[in-house]
Amino acid sequence: MSTNDHKTEENVSRRKFLKNTGVAAGGFVGGALLGGYFGNAFKTAPTKEREQERLPDKQYTEARMFFTRYEDFVVLEQASERIYPEDDHGPGAIELGVPYFIDKQLGGQWGLNARDYRQAPFVAGDASVDQSRLIRADIFINGIRQMNDLSQSEFDTSFDEADVDQQIIILEAFENDEVEMKSVSSASFFDLLRMSVIEGVYADPLYGGNRNMEGWRMREYPGAVASYLDVIDSDEFVEMNPISLTDYQQK
Repeated sequence: MSTNDHKTEENVSRRKFLKNTGVAAGGFVGGALLGGYFGNAFKTAPTKEREQERLPDKQYTEARMFFTRYEDFVVLEQASERIYPEDDHGPGAIELGVPYFIDKQLGGQWGLNARDYRQAPFVAGDASVDQSRLIRADIFINGIRQMNDLSQSEFDTSFDEADVDQQIIILEAFENDEVEMKSVSSASFFDLLRMSVIEGVYADPLYGGNRNMEGWRMREYPGAVASYLDVIDSDEFVEMNPISLTDYQQK
């Protein structure tokens, strides 16, 4: 073999090696290339059952950011639903995505009291939420778990498995400040929970609640309307389709 032929063969082998290792490395980093390079050998045609499992209306943005334990989150769900239940007027807190709204708030600056003055001294004993040494995230975790513990001790079942009347009895105990909590009163925690639920129902969907603006639709609230010049002179009520802040973003 001549020297030129040997160099040509060596360059081809080198390019082939770099190409293959490059695809593999890129696949590990990005995922898509790896699947495209190695996945064909194992790929099967999608069955009808698999196609039916793909739910186009599934809320992929609704994932827990703060609550790491599912047991805590389902208690929050049921407590939220009792505070704002589904009725003839429209959906309740769960269908409106309120628990995920609260989860996102707790996972952000609000849950960490990041913008609040947090220097001692703090009020001892049954303090209000604003005077407690605990941040909102800790208050929620403690309150939710004590709600579940109370359900276990009183009704021998978890809060999410308790019936509606039992859940209401537990919530009323917190509201009436009949539950012992650390560094905050149970009534103050209940007020914080109720306020958070109402905010999740009526806040702009941009923040994770008020799914499909159904909270606004029940109140016939138009949402983030930039101007009412075209209807302000009307003598009758003007029903408008609600508008979210996201509707103003360039697409």
